[in-house]
Amino acid sequence: MAVEFDRAGSEDVPALAQLRLCYLREDLGPLPPEQEAALRLRLTQWFPAHLDRDCFAWTAREDGTVLACCVLAIAEKPPSPAFPRGKTGSVLNVYTRPEHRRRGLARRLMELLLREAAAMELDHVELKATEAGYPLYRSLGFLEECSHYRLMKKYL
Repeated sequence: MAVEFDRAGSEDVPALAQLRLCYLREDLGPLPPEQEAALRLRLTQWFPAHLDRDCFAWTAREDGTVLACCVLAIAEKPPSPAFPRGKTGSVLNVYTRPEHRRRGLARRLMELLLREAAAMELDHVELKATEAGYPLYRSLGFLEECSHYRLMKKYL
């Protein structure tokens, strides 16, 4: 059967949560069981509250199984010269199950995401690239951004 590419719906929440956890484990290493359980619960609550509102996701599936996904989180903020329409997107959780990599699934999902981001009239789409994902994003036109600002965070 051919791979089907679609925008994710509420029926995909368990798969989106699972693939998010797979991505985090691969990126960060093993998660303590209690942390993983808490994240799973929060993810299964977060996706239904945000999907098709300020978050959009796409899946690649074969025989009903989700093989890969990508997520676009939308932020609205006061317009500025950097984002004159006041709407930007952050790409999160581009993930393909290891046994299905090198088949172009992530590329196809990202092309769908970017086409829809343009239709939504977002000012830009940003992401943080892993080493593995960097060549794909460069080939899709993403550029590294240098700024005179310094990224800072305060954890609460």
